[in-house]
Amino acid sequence: MRDELEPRRCTRREWLRDCGIGLGSIALASLDAKDALAAGAGSARPPHFRARAKSVIHLFMNGGPSQIDLFDPKPMLVERNRQPIPESFTNGERFAFIKGTPKLLGSPFAFARHGRSGAEISELLPHTASIADELAIVRSVKTDQFNHAPAELFMNTGFARIGRPSLGSWLSYGIGSANADLPAFVVLLSGGGQPSGGYSCWGSGFLPTEHQGVVFRSGRDPVLFVNDPPDVARDSRRRGLDALRALNRRRLDTVRDPEIATRIAAYEMAFRMQTSAPELADLSTEPAAVLEEYGATPGEASFANNCVLARRMIERGVRFVQLYHRGWDSHGTGTHDDLLTSLRERCAQTDRACAALVRDLKRRGLLDETLVVWGGEFGRTPMNEERDGSQFLGRDHHPHAFTMWFAGGGVKRGITIGETDELGYFVVRDPVHVHDLHATLLHLLGLEHTRLTYRSQGRDFRLTDVHGEVFAPLLA
Repeated sequence: MRDELEPRRCTRREWLRDCGIGLGSIALASLDAKDALAAGAGSARPPHFRARAKSVIHLFMNGGPSQIDLFDPKPMLVERNRQPIPESFTNGERFAFIKGTPKLLGSPFAFARHGRSGAEISELLPHTASIADELAIVRSVKTDQFNHAPAELFMNTGFARIGRPSLGSWLSYGIGSANADLPAFVVLLSGGGQPSGGYSCWGSGFLPTEHQGVVFRSGRDPVLFVNDPPDVARDSRRRGLDALRALNRRRLDTVRDPEIATRIAAYEMAFRMQTSAPELADLSTEPAAVLEEYGATPGEASFANNCVLARRMIERGVRFVQLYHRGWDSHGTGTHDDLLTSLRERCAQTDRACAALVRDLKRRGLLDETLVVWGGEFGRTPMNEERDGSQFLGRDHHPHAFTMWFAGGGVKRGITIGETDELGYFVVRDPVHVHDLHATLLHLLGLEHTRLTYRSQGRDFRLTDVHGEVFAPLLA
């Protein structure tokens, strides 16, 4: 069998299979099969230009945290609390659940200025307030979507429907991993299940499937289906994989299907992870003081544990770690999502660990090369939802203005950027669209978003579609 896969003539049947839209796979049109084997997700590749960050930790607050109650105080809302919102704001607007003319809702939580930067942060986030001078708080993010699943997909893939590669997959495809024994892109879940957008939020879309996110779990088996069955020796599994690899290589040489190369890479990665993943997930090796700082307990499934895991992954060369924590959907339809209780609970579950992660990365010399991103898929309305006459406080989904914060790799420290109007409804200064956000994140990792493309179904695709500009005010 040849070691090198030189081009060869193809049959009419093969040409129709590979070129006909809907008739077959065009999975790797920009790389041939030889390149697919050489450029697997486990191989580091050079960026387009000098990167400011080597990796990303994305703290995804799934459900849409309320910017008005956490980072964007509005005295006018408090002054006009329970008054009808002027119709000039809501004319032609669509809401997920609000009906009629809603009433304004001032934040029931106190704000204070923190650090030398004087960042205004809610009483609900005392630990985040302690790292205010490390943060770039952006109050002017906006999206195109106002329901969870499409907004989650849009924030993760730049498109509101399933089928496009996620940000982590684009990074895996663009620059790979710095550790051949671990995936380039890892996903950690807490807060009760996966997002509404499902696995597509970390899917690879039309990119080779080796670039999709790998979900890690707490406990002895962090990755499903990786461990050998009982009574199967490791050397026996190695021989079996070698035989399977030989068969797959022969098939690849014959049919030239790049997904076979992806399958070979997946089997090899799984074999290596049998050793690397359990060691990585064993938090019992962490000093007690570090676990205390995060509020983490080995063996538990918690956001705090996931933050420790994220730091350990970054240390080992994982390129993109995404932490989803559900439960930020404070509609006020009952006690389970009352703004006064549910928002306080979500902050208590995440605030301490977020701040500990930033401090820990800085202490270890990793913060300058690690970009930490905090935020959800959209924000919350300045109005009380009052669905079906509910007496609980709650806010509906709001795509026009919300807040995210950033720390580390290449972003400014101790700064608040962007501004919303006096009611917090629309952005009035320094708008940041999701496509701009993606362009900026890629830029910090040394990738020009208009050059990071992949040809599928006859056209070149990119994460930022046909939009997006690097948001210069965020860059250090």
